[in-house]
Amino acid sequence: MSGPRVPIAVAHLDESCLGNGREGDNPGGAGGLVEIRTSKGIERREFFIHAPATTNNRMALGGAIALLQLLAAKGNRLHVLLVSDSEYLVRGVREWLPGWVSRGWKRKAGAIENLELWRALHASLTRHEVQLVWVRGHAGHAKNEFANDLAVRAAKEQVTSEGMVVATFAEWLEGQRGKGRYPDYDPGQTFAALERRVAAGERLPLALEEATGAAGGAR
Repeated sequence: MSGPRVPIAVAHLDESCLGNGREGDNPGGAGGLVEIRTSKGIERREFFIHAPATTNNRMALGGAIALLQLLAAKGNRLHVLLVSDSEYLVRGVREWLPGWVSRGWKRKAGAIENLELWRALHASLTRHEVQLVWVRGHAGHAKNEFANDLAVRAAKEQVTSEGMVVATFAEWLEGQRGKGRYPDYDPGQTFAALERRVAAGERLPLALEEATGAAGGAR
């Protein structure tokens, strides 16, 4: 007899650092849209975090850590599909992290950049069953664009949400449609397509095709 079904969460994350790479302290933010199916339908939540002095890569790691810890806050263990436009985050988890851990947190050459964040992310990944996939940023993926707007606002205003809060995605999408964007986009359909793939046990490719993540994107 199989056990109870593990809930599936699909999360779209993005990060921002104002003046990334410039000398001095550059403020940053990260944000995410989280979707999960409940008995009442698809529930959407959002979160965002900020840092006064950071980099894009550090905010990508920080956003993923915050997401996984927030999802585990009540002791829940979920199937999590994390969708990000940060190759550093996605390739890091899928390709680099296993080797670092097996070698005692050492690289073949040189120190591991942002080691404390990678350690924290590794610990957070064990709280759930997680897959990470990459999408190209600023390429018409509605939920990625929404997460980007959350991240930019968090960076500019230096604000962090009080945990997971009710998502403003529906209002954001309505505003985008008023500008002629995403006229045929169905957010429920795109969530369901990814949910089915995760539920079927599919090992998703590193790069997620736009057709599965943002059908009916910007025109």
